[in-house]
Amino acid sequence: MTNTKGKRRGIRYMFSRPFRKHGVVPLATSMRIYKKGDIVDIKELGTVQKGMLHKCYHGKTGRVYSVTQHAAGIIVNKLTARFLLRKLMYVLSILSTQRVAIAS
Repeated sequence: MTNTKGKRRGIRYMFSRPFRKHGVVPLATSMRIYKKGDIVDIKELGTVQKGMLHKCYHGKTGRVYSVTQHAAGIIVNKLTARFLLRKLMYVLSILSTQRVAIAS
């Protein structure tokens, strides 16, 4: 049997594109404007390998802490065996902004 302990194991269906959405990613996804403090969901694309995050961050929610020309800096909490770590990372992939209802 082959070695099944690779960094990208088990992502065949996780990073796959939906039906009839394969191919080039539309420009509108990378042209979105993010502001500092926005709450976003991280969704990786299999079509873009550059800057791909580890699979454990796929589907996680984070907060934007900085915005550059080509990426957005995000703070994500990662649960380990003993600690809840605050991870800082720059994301090039799809970020969907959450609409949070503010209670008044």
